[in-house]
Amino acid sequence: MDKYLNAAKRLISHLADQLQADLAVELWNGEVVPLGPKARTDLRLKIADADAITRLVRRPHALFDQLIQLLADGSLTIEGGTLLDVAERRGSMNTKGLFKRLSKLQLARGLWPFVTRSLPKQGAGEKHDFAGKIEDKVEKGRDDKPLVQFHYDLSNEFYGLFLGPTMAYTCAYWPRPETTLDEAQTAKFDMICRKLRLQPGDRFLDIGSGWAGLICHAAQHYGVTAHGVTLAQEQFDFAQERIARLGLQDRVTVELKDYRDLTGSYDKVSSIGMFEHVGLDNHEAYFRKIHSLLRPRGLYLHHAIARPAKRDMKKFRKKRPEFAALTRYIFPGGELDTVGMSSNGLEGNGFEVHDVEAWREHYARTTKAWAENLYARRDQAAAEVGEAKTRIWLLYLAGCSLAFERSAVGIFQTLASRKAKGPSGLPPTREDLYR
Repeated sequence: MDKYLNAAKRLISHLADQLQADLAVELWNGEVVPLGPKARTDLRLKIADADAITRLVRRPHALFDQLIQLLADGSLTIEGGTLLDVAERRGSMNTKGLFKRLSKLQLARGLWPFVTRSLPKQGAGEKHDFAGKIEDKVEKGRDDKPLVQFHYDLSNEFYGLFLGPTMAYTCAYWPRPETTLDEAQTAKFDMICRKLRLQPGDRFLDIGSGWAGLICHAAQHYGVTAHGVTLAQEQFDFAQERIARLGLQDRVTVELKDYRDLTGSYDKVSSIGMFEHVGLDNHEAYFRKIHSLLRPRGLYLHHAIARPAKRDMKKFRKKRPEFAALTRYIFPGGELDTVGMSSNGLEGNGFEVHDVEAWREHYARTTKAWAENLYARRDQAAAEVGEAKTRIWLLYLAGCSLAFERSAVGIFQTLASRKAKGPSGLPPTREDLYR
């Protein structure tokens, strides 16, 4: 057995003594090393070659980037399940104070052969992150179109594999434990319409309308005239076909357009899972634009993911490594604010805030359903967008589910109106929302 296999086995065995985990590691020669004395081997982290360990230990400062690249090229894989399955067994792991309990001498002996190992010269290889420059501010040349298209223009067929018939790619609303994903997405559409108190004849605008699920639902069930905008070509093409198929051309329209270029006046406006793409430095301009599109006392529903607040903005703006990696490989230009920042931004730009509702656990369940759907159809996904992209997305969806489950991030629906003197025009209770 070569020295790298021996070193890897020693290192993993030492970790196993402390972790007491219920999973295993499969080495590049096919040998399986349990990560605990009672570990099952049906769920395994498979290391394809010694290079994989070397790439990790050589760049510990870029650990998440390296993990994503290793997963993308198949050098590191999860066999027998997904990250969700690994997390489910995490409860058995004794991770508290792990580094302090590990022998630094044994760690050094296990890692040293990989630190000093020469890596074969590699070509540029396939890049999976966004390669373009991303400006923070629109005034400095920020262009959201390529950022949005990097994420959304993979293919409608790919998204359909895990989103299902509704093609809704935002947090679903789960009223009952037995609710299915499709039912939960339809329930979400309906809840948004009820919160906006949509009425026949209302002019309704959805910013970032995706595959047109919400605007079609609003027209069909609430009698509104609906308009949507998106920057993703694939979404626009699908939306056009959907509107025609449902016979809604006289009541529903969609444009391939930046929201900043919109004109006109609307009774109700929604932004469902779009605000995350705007960028922190553009929030004031965003809220001013929404204000300009609404009639006085017109309602706006703001549905956005948010991070927990920090003591000051400097700390808040510092991105954790996993989030920085997410914005490079999945959502280029994406930034999250806090629920307080959204409320302040609304109030500071001419809105009255009426209601804020947390949906964090709804999104944990939604992203879990997406991850499970994609895993079940991973061969079809690989045929559509490639194995590397499929692996990255499996990691992303599962990671998001865990982040929402553990309250590392949240999501809030905030209902506001364009401020005017006098009554708001809203019911005195929320009873009509939860009928």
